[in-house]
Amino acid sequence: MIAQSFIQELLDRIDIVDVVVRHLQLKKAGANFTACCPFHNEKTPSFTVNSSKQFYHCFGCGRHGNAINFLMEHSGASFVEAVESLATQVGMQIPDQIGIYPKMPDPGRVLPDKVKIDKEIKATSSLADLYERMEQAAKFYREQLKQSDQAIAYLKERGISGRTALRFGIGYAPPGWQNLSGIFADYPADDSSHPLVRVGLVVAHDGKKNYDRFRHRIMFPILDRKKKIVGFGGRVLGGGEPKYLNSPETSLFVKGRELYNLVSASPAIRKSARVIVVEGYMDVVMLGQNGIENVVATLGTATTAIHIQNLLRHTDEVVFCFDGDEAGTKAAWRALETSLPQLRDGKDIKFLFLPDKEDPDSYIRKYGQIAFEGLLEKAQPLSVFFCNELSGRVNLGTSEGRARLVQQAGPLLAQINAPVFGFMLMKRISELTGVGQGQLAAFLKTGKKNRSPTETSRPLSVTPYRRLIQILLHAPDYVNKVDTDLLAVNDERSDEKVLLVAVVDFLKVSAHSLEEELNSATILLHFDQTSHHALLEKIARDAYVKDENWNIDAEFAGVMERLREMQRRSRIAELHNKPLVSLSPEEKNELRQLMLS
Repeated sequence: MIAQSFIQELLDRIDIVDVVVRHLQLKKAGANFTACCPFHNEKTPSFTVNSSKQFYHCFGCGRHGNAINFLMEHSGASFVEAVESLATQVGMQIPDQIGIYPKMPDPGRVLPDKVKIDKEIKATSSLADLYERMEQAAKFYREQLKQSDQAIAYLKERGISGRTALRFGIGYAPPGWQNLSGIFADYPADDSSHPLVRVGLVVAHDGKKNYDRFRHRIMFPILDRKKKIVGFGGRVLGGGEPKYLNSPETSLFVKGRELYNLVSASPAIRKSARVIVVEGYMDVVMLGQNGIENVVATLGTATTAIHIQNLLRHTDEVVFCFDGDEAGTKAAWRALETSLPQLRDGKDIKFLFLPDKEDPDSYIRKYGQIAFEGLLEKAQPLSVFFCNELSGRVNLGTSEGRARLVQQAGPLLAQINAPVFGFMLMKRISELTGVGQGQLAAFLKTGKKNRSPTETSRPLSVTPYRRLIQILLHAPDYVNKVDTDLLAVNDERSDEKVLLVAVVDFLKVSAHSLEEELNSATILLHFDQTSHHALLEKIARDAYVKDENWNIDAEFAGVMERLREMQRRSRIAELHNKPLVSLSPEEKNELRQLMLS
């Protein structure tokens, strides 16, 4: 059985659009993607994939679900097989432990005995019980807020209206050690495995009496994307410590995965095409009360890669808002470092630093919505913050300082997976240091994704056809290792593919002749008077000069693997284009195996 926490993390890391587009030809339609439904015959697309909410729905046949459901319904995979397939894609390993299934026993799974089925039913029932207890606690806290003059006075002092408190579900945990015993008849005296302990509402006290975790605190419920309460944040009244207390990590709540207010802010995020990330619950609440609703907050932890991935699914622009002090700058830099590997071309990450001694809560109350929105428009793009911060750490007036900038920028540039953005950022570093982009790329060794397409030897994007031609130009004897069946992929018949087939045919014939020495010059000469000459000459000119670290065997194996993957996708597309009812049992089995391979 697979733990619910693992399933949730997997779904957070997977983008359903990436999953579905492997099997269907999706078209952008506003904020969503559409296609003809694979589950019933139709001519007008009614199948929709929602990236921000991470689900698919067909308005024709009613099929809907998440990425796991899609693989199960589309390929016939069992629940476990679908999870394993998705986990492999993102490099996650399924934990070997008994956990909680997200839904009742998967009919595709083969369970050896009734005991396992009973465990699965019990686990799922337990999950529903945990959610129910969180909801009961939230209701209790809301009722307590109505009865506490001190808590109400505090909220009024902070400028929070009753309507806003209701909107965000704000409550109050009264003083006392076991207040929750009044609403939970089974409040655990000393049980460390009780559901109330497991969700973090009650603290197990090592053989002594258990007690409520939250006491004398303003309570902010934390909702997951299904609008279920998974945790709480509590702000102390008075001068107690800690000032903010969050629920601990539980099977429901993982701080590095959840963002406060994300589910409620989603409509505003889509409408504005932007999300603002702040540091505190009160910042979110006050901005929302003053008309800035596309706001979320991290939960007492630094921004994680999963946070960034989740936000970039919702919108193309993320603005981190920090206090303008040294602590705010450090927090912003940590967010930048986390963001670099997650960036994609077409996505923007920006940083807004508030005036000294201001936070979003205080600023919006003093200056209002229009002033805050004005600051948003002046937020620094990630590239500007990156260069300004690194430049400020060195003396660019000296060779040593410029060398230090290159040394500090190198590991960060190497993490960027957005080719165009990486190239532009490297260009800016080149301007700051006076080092040519070609030499800079060589110094940093950041790989082809960040190198200039004009100043370095490898282009930004190389097809497997072109790459294999380059290898054969350098080492013609590798033609004997080429699996020619892979060249029959039914693609768009690109010029590069046609040329590759011609080169392979020439080399196979010439390999049996002693009259010609096979090398790049021989190959170019053979095609000199053909229609292939110009393209072949260009590919030969673009081919980079191998260095001592070049592993041609690894390069060749990588190209063959890419061709195999293209062949697999081509066959899947071919089978998908046939009506499901017309597929033979052998073809259905072949499709299932291709989907799982």
